[in-house]
Amino acid sequence: MKQLFNSIILTFALLLALSATLTAQNSIVEQDSVVSNTEETKESFVYLLNADELRYSERINPDAQILVGNVVFRQDSMYMYCDSALFFQEANSFNAYHNIRVEQGDTLFLYGDSLFYDGNTRILKIRDNVRIENTTMVLLTDSLNYERDAELGYFFAGGTLLDEDNTLTADYGQFHTPTKMATFMKDVFLESVDYSLSSDTLLYNTDLHTAYFVSPTEIISEETTIHTSKGNFNTDVKEATLLNRSVIIQKDGEQTMVGDSIVFNESKGQAEAFGGVQIRNYPDKIDMDGEYAYFSQENDSAVVTGNALAVEYSAGDSLYIHADTFRLLTFYNATRDTVLYREMRAFNKVKAYRTDMQMVADSLVFNSLDTCLTLYKDPIVWSENQQVLGEKISVYMNDSTIEWAHVIGQALFAQQIDTVHYNQIAGREMKAYFKDGAIERTDVNGNVLVIYYPEDEDMQMMGMNTTEASQLSAYFMNREVYQIVIQKKSNGVMYPMDQLTEKNMYLENFNWFYNLRPFSRYDVFNWRGKKASEQLKSSPAIDIPLPTLNRNRN
Repeated sequence: MKQLFNSIILTFALLLALSATLTAQNSIVEQDSVVSNTEETKESFVYLLNADELRYSERINPDAQILVGNVVFRQDSMYMYCDSALFFQEANSFNAYHNIRVEQGDTLFLYGDSLFYDGNTRILKIRDNVRIENTTMVLLTDSLNYERDAELGYFFAGGTLLDEDNTLTADYGQFHTPTKMATFMKDVFLESVDYSLSSDTLLYNTDLHTAYFVSPTEIISEETTIHTSKGNFNTDVKEATLLNRSVIIQKDGEQTMVGDSIVFNESKGQAEAFGGVQIRNYPDKIDMDGEYAYFSQENDSAVVTGNALAVEYSAGDSLYIHADTFRLLTFYNATRDTVLYREMRAFNKVKAYRTDMQMVADSLVFNSLDTCLTLYKDPIVWSENQQVLGEKISVYMNDSTIEWAHVIGQALFAQQIDTVHYNQIAGREMKAYFKDGAIERTDVNGNVLVIYYPEDEDMQMMGMNTTEASQLSAYFMNREVYQIVIQKKSNGVMYPMDQLTEKNMYLENFNWFYNLRPFSRYDVFNWRGKKASEQLKSSPAIDIPLPTLNRNRN
């Protein structure tokens, strides 16, 4: 009799619980139309909308209702589905098991194997085979907490985010539903068909498909590697804005670009760098620095300006060149699969320094095809106590060692003996030949004028020889003139040293431009131009290459 009585009491309790639950369900159904119109209103209570079977066990869990089959809960606009659950009605919470599905409008869809939800804190804790979805991405993990009030989900046991083109993995992360912004931390790795990205901390907008860098990050594609610690990268258009002295590496390290900030479009193969820009071209052994640079990967061409400096270091001694603007051009064969040669062009106020040679000019072109360096418009070249000037000077080099130089138009060679006396040779055209970097012979053609101080065995000047000729060759030893050969008829006068006057000691176009000469690698930035009276007359026959990047030679 006692056992029967206890069974009746338990059955009665279960009926009361079921009656209360069904009453709550009816109440919620009646409220659904109101809630649908005011979804922004946060309801405090979690409501049970459906369960195929309801059980109660005072011995096992006196605080919980046991729900089995097609279980549905709701709190305001969020619906939660599962196969079974323990409903703690007084605590306003539940544990759900198997085939978990959480839906909130069309913005949040959550799936997993188990779920604990606290209706008071409005925090979901979903575990095992977790999947969170919205219209633009899927996030996979095994442990996820979601704060409804903050609309923020976070995982802490490894996670993978998938969108249309990218796969992003990390140890820890969070996702903000309204902004569609994900934050990933520790061993972050983003991969697509065209590139891979690794970082310690990364922000990613799944709607804009844009990654934001806040820690050291490396991006690797087929032809480019990027190192940065701050900036962003749009994975759709492959355009990056890079800050904090980022580095772009091209062609397996053959070329690099560094700048305070860089805008790089990989699809177009173009980069713009601003502030403290450094471009390194290791195969050609040319460095270029400036405040602004533009680089085109398609033409392998660059422009550098703003306190610009180029350094050529193919030999042991580097050549430092300063100009307002540098352009580096690459010329290919007809099929564009082979580089024929490269050209570096410098424009406006060119000044160059190397320990054995210094130069100034308006413009400069260096051609890798014949290793020729050409100076345009009032160029001057110095080497030790020698100075050469003209309308155009071409210097041909071998491993950065001068082999010969060609001076065209109003050519003047001057060799300083002391502060007063100078050997001088002038003509329309001049060719100078060098051996081991030292001048060996000079050939001069057209209206040749010479002032020369022969010396005796004690290196004392014997007088001043002046000569006029149409052709002349001067020979040097230890950088000093020791023989002059006149190849055609000439006129000459020998003046004793005591009969020299300032008027006859110098050729008409002579000037020793000591103050224009750069005295160190740092002095190339200090421009000291000629006076108007010292400038050569312009010649229309001297062409200066146009400052363009678009012209290409096949």
